[in-house]
Amino acid sequence: MNKDEMTSWLYGLSVHGIKLGLRNITELLNRLDDPQNSFRSIHVAGTDGKGSTCAMIESILRCSGIRTGLYTSPHILDFNERMRVSGQSISDDELERYITEIRPHVEDMHSNGMQCTFFEVTTAIAFEFFRDKGVEYAVVEVGMGGRYDATNILHPDVSVITNISMEHTEYLGDTLEKIAYEKAGIIKDGVPVITSNEGTALDVIMDVASSVSTDVEVIDDISITYVGEDVTRAVYKGQEYEINLAGRHQAKNAALAIDAVSSLGLKVNVTEGLRKVHWPCRLEKMDDLPIIVDVSHTAAGSRVSFDAVKEIYGNVTVVFGILGDKDIETISSNLSKIASKVIVTLPHSDRAAQRDVVMDAMRRYNSDVKFIEDIDMAIDTAISERDDGNVLITGSLFMAEGAMRWLRRTSVGY
Repeated sequence: MNKDEMTSWLYGLSVHGIKLGLRNITELLNRLDDPQNSFRSIHVAGTDGKGSTCAMIESILRCSGIRTGLYTSPHILDFNERMRVSGQSISDDELERYITEIRPHVEDMHSNGMQCTFFEVTTAIAFEFFRDKGVEYAVVEVGMGGRYDATNILHPDVSVITNISMEHTEYLGDTLEKIAYEKAGIIKDGVPVITSNEGTALDVIMDVASSVSTDVEVIDDISITYVGEDVTRAVYKGQEYEINLAGRHQAKNAALAIDAVSSLGLKVNVTEGLRKVHWPCRLEKMDDLPIIVDVSHTAAGSRVSFDAVKEIYGNVTVVFGILGDKDIETISSNLSKIASKVIVTLPHSDRAAQRDVVMDAMRRYNSDVKFIEDIDMAIDTAISERDDGNVLITGSLFMAEGAMRWLRRTSVGY
C-alpha cells in the first residue's frame, strides 16, 4: 500500500463527517488494547494558541530528556506531521503498519453500525504509535471542542485551556458560554487545570471545575521585554525567557506551558525548551525572503496576529484566502489595519469562501484589493508589487500549505 492509498482510505472516512462522542473511540481503542493507558499526557483545548502551546510544552519536556509524543491537527503539508515522537514524524512505513492493523477493526465496527470518523482513526493511530515508541509524556491537542472530542478518552496529568473565542458554532453552540462549556469538558476530577481565559469563559471553566472538585490555575501577568521577527522575550514569575516564536501573544502561551510543566513535578529545562521551540507558519518569517506566513482564521486570533504584524513589520502586502465558515467580515476589518494592498485568492479546499463574498467584505475596509484565483500567481504578484515591504500570506491552514508548496517550487526553495 503506497502513501496515496493509505491517506486516501483515511480521508475517505471523512464521508462520515464530524461525530461528537466517545462511543466509537472507546470501542476502537479497546480493540487495540487501550494504548492511551501506556503513557502520561497533557491535554490542551481552546480556540487560539492551542498548537503553539502544545509545541512549547513538548519542546520543554524533550529538552529535559523526556521521551515525548506530540499529536496536533490539522497538518500543513504532510499527514505525518500530526504525530511525532521526540520531534520526529511518524514514517510512511509505520503509518502503513498501523493502518493495516486498524482497518479491519474499523470495517468490522462499520458493519455493526459504528462508523468511525477520520479523526477518531487518526487519534487511535497516534496513541498506538506513542505506545510502541515508548513515549513517557504525550502532548495532545483537542481536535474540536473538548467534551466529545476523540482525544477526551485520555485521563491526563494536567489539562490546559487556551484562549476561547467563537468558532465551530454549528457544532459547539452559538454563544461564548456554550463553546466554553464544551471546551471545559476536558476537565476531570483531580486533574489540575491551567488556563489563560478571563471573563465569561473563565466563569464557565470555574463552574465546571468546581463541579468535579478540581483546582484551576489562571496564569499570572507576564511582562514583555522584547518583540522581534523571530523571538519574543518576556519575564514570568521573576524569570526572563526567550521564546522562539514571534508575537507578544506567544508570551501568554509560554506562561501556560510553563505552568503546565511545573504542575507535573518534574525537573525540566524551561529556558532551553522555549528557546528551541519551533512551530511553523505562526507569523513565521521565511529566511532571507520578504514573506511572512500565518494561519490565523478566527476573529480573535486574527486581531492578535495582525497586531503583532503591525508591531514587528508595519504595513504589509497581503495574500488572503479563507474558508466559507469563518468570520470573513471581522477578519477583513482586522486586516485593514495592516494591509497596504490585498490580493484575494482561493485556498485549495472545497470549503473555500466564494470570491464575491470575500471581495465584498475586503473592499469595505481596503481600497486596494484585487482577485487572483491561483495562489502561486497571487504570491508572485504580491512580491512584485510589495514596494520593498513584506508579504503576509494568511487566512487559513490551506493558505499556509499553498505558501509552503510555492516556496518548494521556486528556485529559492525552503
